[in-house]
Amino acid sequence: MPKKKCTTLFEDSLEELEQLVVQLELGDISLDESLKSFERGVALTRTCQKALQDAEHKVQIIIDKNGSQTLEPFTDE
Repeated sequence: MPKKKCTTLFEDSLEELEQLVVQLELGDISLDESLKSFERGVALTRTCQKALQDAEHKVQIIIDKNGSQTLEPFTDE
């Protein structure tokens, strides 16, 4: 069950961050609201980065357990 919580936290944070970016890009909010949104965005970015670092660490543990140290770069082709 903890895996789902971590994934949900990452996905929810990323979705909220995307919404904040859209809101800021539209420019329909006050300066004060923009600053609050920016501050929230920074916090969400840190949450996402932490979740990605944790996932990378888990992948490294799995690779180490399997005895394979060869990592190949990801290509999106």
